[in-house]
Amino acid sequence: MRALFVDDEVEFLQLMEKRLSRRGLSVHVASNAQTALDMLATIQASEEAFEIVVMDVSMPGMDGLEALRHMKERYPKLPIILLTGHACMDSAVRGMELGAFDYMLKPVAINELLIKMEDAVRSAE
Repeated sequence: MRALFVDDEVEFLQLMEKRLSRRGLSVHVASNAQTALDMLATIQASEEAFEIVVMDVSMPGMDGLEALRHMKERYPKLPIILLTGHACMDSAVRGMELGAFDYMLKPVAINELLIKMEDAVRSAE
């Protein structure tokens, strides 16, 4: 599975990259939404396309909900899981309305996240 993780917390990105790579995933990271959009624009047309995006909601500059809106406009079938450290039902509802596959709270258990990612990729096939 080729995954793109988007989060402004560099330590979180490093942890996800290390832990999921050990489980056989190809993990790429972006520390902000604009970098993620640029990566998607470059890679999605190739055979190396991402199968899933896992993205934080709260980021400086463009937040995860705005990035989700842009991603879904360009790549409507790409599953996106939103993560947040703050339980906010408004953000969860808005994310689901914009097309997120699901919404999870940080800290997220790696096994739960992996299961959710697999479900999301399967649903997009």
